[in-house]
Amino acid sequence: MIVLGLTGSIGMGKSTAAAMLRRLGCPVHDSDAAVHRLYARGGAAVPVVAALFPDAVRNGAVDRAALSAHVVGRPEALRRLEAAVHPLVRADADRFLRRAARRKARVAVLDIPLLFESRGEGRVDRIAVVSAPASVQRARVLARPGMTPAKLAAILALQMPDREKRRRADFVVPTGLGRRHTLIALTRIVRVLGMERGRIWPPRGYRPPAPSRGVRPPRTPGRT
Repeated sequence: MIVLGLTGSIGMGKSTAAAMLRRLGCPVHDSDAAVHRLYARGGAAVPVVAALFPDAVRNGAVDRAALSAHVVGRPEALRRLEAAVHPLVRADADRFLRRAARRKARVAVLDIPLLFESRGEGRVDRIAVVSAPASVQRARVLARPGMTPAKLAAILALQMPDREKRRRADFVVPTGLGRRHTLIALTRIVRVLGMERGRIWPPRGYRPPAPSRGVRPPRTPGRT
């Protein structure tokens, strides 16, 4: 199984690309969605965040706005949060890969917004970066509710420049020319990866789950 890392800076169209990859038959693990689950009531990250920023947890769930106030513009606080939460997200991704392997997926996708920034290259076989012109990126992001030029600047300051991501990528997926061009690029990538052999999965030392004990095989007709 090939593990493809999908990444890109804010506003570059990664969510659209992920949806297209699902349509092409690739299972996709969404890191942002995993964080939302971990931050929800009963989520594994709730007590972790509470230990770091007690007032960021309300009614048994992480208040993302309150948490953001603690870490935006505060690199040390952000590093402490990431060090605590990233292992939980990675464990969720590992469970996803095990499920994808059992279903015999040829290509499984890890959608990781900060793949390069978190030094996650070693977790994937290949990397696809979504990219669009800076003017398109800016217009997309500023159209989001509550977004301001100052907030965008703060977010971009934490992200690797798009040109560097494109330089490091195995594939660059254009998202500023319309959905058709994006889908064509992704279709080609999936076709190429379908002919390759993965090196990430299964990991070294991995053993598939043993069959459940106590379950007798189905009886063959004609035998006693």
